[in-house]
Amino acid sequence: MFNLFILLHERVGLIIIIAYMLMNINHFKTMMGEREKLRSQWQLTILFSLFAIISNFTGIEIENGKIVSSNIYYHLNSEASMANTRVLTIGMSGLIGGPFVAIIVGIISGLSRLFIGGANAYTYLISSVIIALVSGFYGYRTMRRYTYPTVLTGAIIGALNEAIQMICIIVFANHTSAAWSLVQFISLPMILINSIGTAIFLSIILSTLRQEEQTRAIQTHDVLELANKTLPYFRSGLNEASARPVAEIILKLMKVSAVAITNKTDILTHVGAGSNHHVAKKEIITHLSKEVIRTGKLKEAHSKEGIGCNHPNCPLKAAIVIPLMTNKEVTGTLKFYFTDKHDITTSTKQLTRGLANIFSSQLELGQAETQSKLLRDAEIKSLQAQVNPHFFFNAINTISALVRIDSEKARKLLLQLSQFFRSNLQGARNNTITLDKELQQVEAYLALEQARFPDRFTIKYRIDDSCENVLIPPFIIQILVENAVKHAFKHRRTDNIINVEAHSKQQTLKITVSDNGHGIEAEKLPLVGQMSVTSETGTGSALENLNRRLIGLYGSKAQLHFDSTAQGTTVSCYIPYSYTKEDN
Repeated sequence: MFNLFILLHERVGLIIIIAYMLMNINHFKTMMGEREKLRSQWQLTILFSLFAIISNFTGIEIENGKIVSSNIYYHLNSEASMANTRVLTIGMSGLIGGPFVAIIVGIISGLSRLFIGGANAYTYLISSVIIALVSGFYGYRTMRRYTYPTVLTGAIIGALNEAIQMICIIVFANHTSAAWSLVQFISLPMILINSIGTAIFLSIILSTLRQEEQTRAIQTHDVLELANKTLPYFRSGLNEASARPVAEIILKLMKVSAVAITNKTDILTHVGAGSNHHVAKKEIITHLSKEVIRTGKLKEAHSKEGIGCNHPNCPLKAAIVIPLMTNKEVTGTLKFYFTDKHDITTSTKQLTRGLANIFSSQLELGQAETQSKLLRDAEIKSLQAQVNPHFFFNAINTISALVRIDSEKARKLLLQLSQFFRSNLQGARNNTITLDKELQQVEAYLALEQARFPDRFTIKYRIDDSCENVLIPPFIIQILVENAVKHAFKHRRTDNIINVEAHSKQQTLKITVSDNGHGIEAEKLPLVGQMSVTSETGTGSALENLNRRLIGLYGSKAQLHFDSTAQGTTVSCYIPYSYTKEDN
């Protein structure tokens, strides 16, 4: 029995080594993060099916309560049986991939075991399907929670699956006495091995994913710190005066040998290694940068020749070049250089992509601010260019606080913050956007606010499907929702509900935002939307600007209507239907 345990341990060791190697491959880690998707499910099915087939053919032959051989087998005689790690692979397929993966793997594993033959071979097809259902059911429960089973749970399920196998051997055997002798000989080592193997397999997956989360948390922190420090510079535009301090900040905070920033034709700055010939105000000299500007795609080089610098003493051996985009057009590049090509890692590439996206947003923000200064209409300008710095820094502080607590939530909030400011920038350039895009802006704003004040309020939507592409002025719903969040629920922490509705009515879009808050004071109600109304949390100028803009665009019929009681406030307006292309 002890010899059987050692031989099975060798087989499990092979699977564990392969699992460890796979978890260090980026494609497999990505697949594990998207295991609920159909493409990943099929890939997991193929992978675990191969594991199961290998487990069958590398089993240990058992006959008359003795180990006969541990060679690779293609066929067993009718009196022989086999001990193997097949149950481990089926169980892991279910715990990771859910029932879809587990059932297919179980059937393939059972059929391959049936092909090998031996005493009561059909039993193993039956047990394979039962084990697949058990492990797949539990895997489905954890997938719905976007988690994995714990190591202890995996060990218990692994032991349970092997116990099911032993029961099936006895129940479906032609000769119960022979089956009982076999179970007595193999049950303990196989249950132990399956339990230990499942636990080790899961521990490899969980530890790798935790390491990935920690890496993302560090990256998020680095990106936020860089974004904070570079924001004042890139808002002034892409020029030599803004590029140099930004490059110096990046060089100080990142493990790179040199940083360069260019526009579409010239080097704006280059700090670090190679600065003696990569000089500001000179034309771009590397072929790699020219290719990025031409294609608008990230490029990397792992040799001096790949960079394309013709200087004979250039110390730069590797580079990552990322395009800087404004209005979906390349306006320049951000370049990271390395004197050792091995310094380019996956985390470095992910971090550079994140920085490029934020810097592009900052450039767009600066461009929008410049354009807004040229607008003659002061009311439209104040509405379209309103990017609240307090909201921005509150959001950054919230994300910073979440980085160490919940890195995945921090990453999602960072994307929401980017979405929020991109929508602000687009709104600053357009007179109208689709209702669908406006609701995306509302969702981004609410995600950030709810992160600051968890469970403080609930928002409900009732939107006609036919209205999603109707054009409306930007920020209209976002301003009304923000007004409700800030003013409606003063000193109240629970049962705060905001309703957003959009319905078509006689070629008109009716937009309504209502809340169950305290209501507007009777003496102030006639003034709201008509002029600035001072309160504890603001001046009411946003509603005034919005109301004037609606009237300016569509006439007095589109003005805001306010209905407020002690049970809540309802704000509504009517906008003419329009499906024409958005303004650019």
